[in-house]
Amino acid sequence: MEFCFGKQDIASQAQGQAHCYLLTNGLGGFSSLTLTGCAARNDHAALMAAVHAPNVRCNVIHRLEERLTVGTREVCLSSQQLADGPDEEGWQYLNLVTVNGLPTWEFQAEGVVVEKALALEGNALALRYTVENRADRAASLAVTPWLQFAPKGKPLDPALRLTLEADHVAAGEHRLYWRTNGTVTGFPQRSQTYLYPYDSCDGRRPTGTALANHRVSLAVPAQRTAVLHITWSLDAAAEEAGDLLRRAAGRFQALEADCRCRDPLARQLSVSADAFIVRRDSTRSKTIVAGYPFFEDWGRDTMIALPGLTLSTGRFDDARQILRTFMAYESRGLMPNLFPEGKSEPAYNTADAALLFINCVYLYHRYTGDTDFLAEAYPVMARIVDWYRRGTDYGIHVDEDGLLCAGEGQWQVTWMDVRIDGFLPTPRHGKPVELNAYWYSALKILEDAARLLKKPAGDYGRWADQAQASFREKFYHPDGYLRDVISGGAADDQIRCNQIWALTMPFTMVEPDMAARVVDTVFRHLYTPVGLRTLSPEDPQFCPAYGGPQRQRDLAYHQGTVWPFPLGAYYLAYLRVHGGSAEARLRVRRQLRALGPALREGCVGFLPEIYDGANPTASRGCFAQAWSVGELLRVLEALEHNPEL
Repeated sequence: MEFCFGKQDIASQAQGQAHCYLLTNGLGGFSSLTLTGCAARNDHAALMAAVHAPNVRCNVIHRLEERLTVGTREVCLSSQQLADGPDEEGWQYLNLVTVNGLPTWEFQAEGVVVEKALALEGNALALRYTVENRADRAASLAVTPWLQFAPKGKPLDPALRLTLEADHVAAGEHRLYWRTNGTVTGFPQRSQTYLYPYDSCDGRRPTGTALANHRVSLAVPAQRTAVLHITWSLDAAAEEAGDLLRRAAGRFQALEADCRCRDPLARQLSVSADAFIVRRDSTRSKTIVAGYPFFEDWGRDTMIALPGLTLSTGRFDDARQILRTFMAYESRGLMPNLFPEGKSEPAYNTADAALLFINCVYLYHRYTGDTDFLAEAYPVMARIVDWYRRGTDYGIHVDEDGLLCAGEGQWQVTWMDVRIDGFLPTPRHGKPVELNAYWYSALKILEDAARLLKKPAGDYGRWADQAQASFREKFYHPDGYLRDVISGGAADDQIRCNQIWALTMPFTMVEPDMAARVVDTVFRHLYTPVGLRTLSPEDPQFCPAYGGPQRQRDLAYHQGTVWPFPLGAYYLAYLRVHGGSAEARLRVRRQLRALGPALREGCVGFLPEIYDGANPTASRGCFAQAWSVGELLRVLEALEHNPEL
């Protein structure tokens, strides 16, 4: 899908900062700046390299300064808000920005047109500038990389010194090599301090500094066209920029061609899904980055995002590889929520990742018919159920009524897991609704898998029946929704989005009439075109907006803030309760049209982490979120290829 932005979309510095592009390198690294080339966050970077995949990342090239000289007149084509000098206002010369996998730019100034293309492969940034000089004077283009060599999210080391060598810049332990047909000119190290408007509004670091000590330039005679190629890379053997650009463009075309859906939204999300599937060095396998630019790879996010990112896109080898990694790290029935880096141990503080792992294995088998892998995974699945039955860490155990309990002390082990200095804004200790939906479905999956593998099913069916009876007795609210948690506290009866997953698991406990009422209640209280609210606006704890300092953001995070990823479950539930009828499918397709504008806003081609709860217009948090893309992709795939739902 091609996204085009003209002068009407970039009519000011602020408007140009409202959108960004994102390219990823399969290692956890990325290139992401605003569409005007501005670094509006400290995590923006032209080259955010992955030194150790996927989470040890280094902001190498923070941004690019681009200056065009025609005769004696110099024009700045780049844009940047500066704290120590006049802003760069190159957005005024932008005619067009397009994002179609790769981003491209067209500038026009002083009778010269400059077309810019950018690609990322590994830890190499490739740039191509086509300079069409239609003026009657000679022109030259100079590109200066502003460097940080700082760990992602950290400020520049004030003691850092850059050393210019024959083919690279040395900075501490790092080397940045270049390959170009242009002229490289060194100059004494200098610094710039930037303003970060998209960080300062959220109480993050408002400024940052970068260094420069060289530029790359190309002279273009009057009435001639010339092309400047530049590759900057941590690898001395990096290829010429033109080759990297051609290969990157071909890869995006192949990703779209491999999508089995015809819907343009589905095809775009299928391409976007690739950004989150990366290599993990410590496990020597694939993993899923939860979101850019802030997050790493987490167990819960992986298990929620995996079906859409890998199964809906036909990436079955990736799915199997990811699941095998989690199988190897299962401990006391739990799956890691955070994998080890260096000498650290895995963190297991999640109750849902293990149950969702069982769900992913089931869905993988349903897509592939790979019974050998089901047999390989079955002992791990059985251990999970066994540990949950008799009790494991974080208060996870099955109560005498057959329902699953979780959480203890400061540990909130569902996705609503914020804690602030000992305070839990969304206390859910007890029996959370979605965990019990996952628990019941896991029991039924084990029963079904035992039958398929010709193994004794034991008590799986009986335990599932007990859980179902208790669930219907305790979670059904007479007002037509499911209680959020059974704990004996005030939070039990809050109307939250967590109930929607009780309708969409492969095996569900909710009777059809009640399921229809739940869908209607969720629509009335929580539905927006870009996601579900986490709390009803009628609740006194509802927070209408997300922003400000960390504490203020944490208080709002699950108290009404809109999240796109539960919207996928809402649409699947709506289709299911209406029997997948043609009318229901048409309604969902019409509502999904709102994703088109959402894909233009924020990070182009991606869906974000969150929006404000009252009026979800601008994206917040991570500008590209794995489970948001994955869950909505599942809906689009189901509309085309799953008539039974």
